[in-house]
Amino acid sequence: MADSPEFARAAGLASRLRVWPVGALLRAIADSLEARFNPVCVQGEISGFSRAASGHCYFSLKDDQGQIRCAMFRRAASLLDFSPADGQRVELRGRLGVYEPRGELQMVVESMQQAGKGDLFEQFLALKAKLETEGLFDGARKRPLPMMPRAIGVVTSLGAAALHDVVTALQRRVPHIPVVIYPASVQGGQAAGQLREALRTAGQRAEVDVLLLVRGGGAMEDLWAFNDEQLARQIVASPMPVVCGVGHETDFTIADFCADVRAPTPTAAAELCAEPQRVWLGALDLMFSRLQDAVDRQMQSHSQRLDRAETRVSRPSHLVTRQQARLSGLAQSLRHFARAALRSESLRTQTLETLLPRALKRGLTTARQRTERAQLRLQLLDPQLVLERGYAWLADMHGVPISTVQGTHPGQALRATLADGEVDLTVLAPRLI
Repeated sequence: MADSPEFARAAGLASRLRVWPVGALLRAIADSLEARFNPVCVQGEISGFSRAASGHCYFSLKDDQGQIRCAMFRRAASLLDFSPADGQRVELRGRLGVYEPRGELQMVVESMQQAGKGDLFEQFLALKAKLETEGLFDGARKRPLPMMPRAIGVVTSLGAAALHDVVTALQRRVPHIPVVIYPASVQGGQAAGQLREALRTAGQRAEVDVLLLVRGGGAMEDLWAFNDEQLARQIVASPMPVVCGVGHETDFTIADFCADVRAPTPTAAAELCAEPQRVWLGALDLMFSRLQDAVDRQMQSHSQRLDRAETRVSRPSHLVTRQQARLSGLAQSLRHFARAALRSESLRTQTLETLLPRALKRGLTTARQRTERAQLRLQLLDPQLVLERGYAWLADMHGVPISTVQGTHPGQALRATLADGEVDLTVLAPRLI
């Protein structure tokens, strides 16, 4: 086998292959890229964008078929007229190279311009606008967090670093409050469904007063499960308040807008619903101190009252003297009021004695005048005066007055009363005027 032609050719080829040092090979690859591709223009979607304190920017540019690491140094980044963000579709101009310390293909970006939003970002904006129109983000709908929850629920992955951060913060701040974990995936195609189911389970059990929905940071596609429409509606329907702490402070998801409270990080979410135990203990100490002061003041006040009462009881003669003085004052006042009342009644009696005869005289005169006027009116109404003027009063034989012709008939007997007597008459023929 060792003498075969194929082995001989392979051995000869191996003897002719150049053995490269790693650094030299990377530099050679970089030279080949420089000669064949650079400068290069490429279009794709930003993912994992970050800006270092130095001003340099690092991110990946991707599409459906792949991605490439990019670096944009401070000089070029200072010329940008917009703020790059995950999900944006951009067009980059720069040079391909090899980052030798890691042996990674890298594009050094010299300029960047927007080429339209990325697909994920467009979906995010469309869903955000839809749910905002429906009122799911309305601040008036959101509920306040309980001041002293009986138990705290955490919805996240059991293997997530966010769970460790949340549990550590709660143990440090409120070790007396139980923590219930509702496990669910936080990344991948099945994550949204598991998150919804975990929230539904927490609502059905009703064993906690507040829910923490948490996950660590990542690119937009890593956090995409938290942009699920049905998850947003499940958050709104939760019977207890939901605190959303997903990603870093600059990361925003639909779940953040729907939650009752949005926290910048998972740890911050834990701190929002867990006032440190020492704060409550301090408040209890303050309340105890105030209660003790109030009790002391009451005891001092009652002691002073007892001392005054004891002084009065031990010297009853003082009480008798004060009562005697009070009785003397009352007796003097009574005598004064009695004399004043007698004087007033005496004056009133004298006045009445003077005024009574005059009032009687005026009353008699007025009564006599009224009687005379009434007598005159009666005389004017006397029927005799009417008869004396030539009139007669006509009546039938039974004394019923006859005032109309229709009340008579021929042959009827009538009686006419005149001024000096009566005359009997017989009707011959009634005649109407």
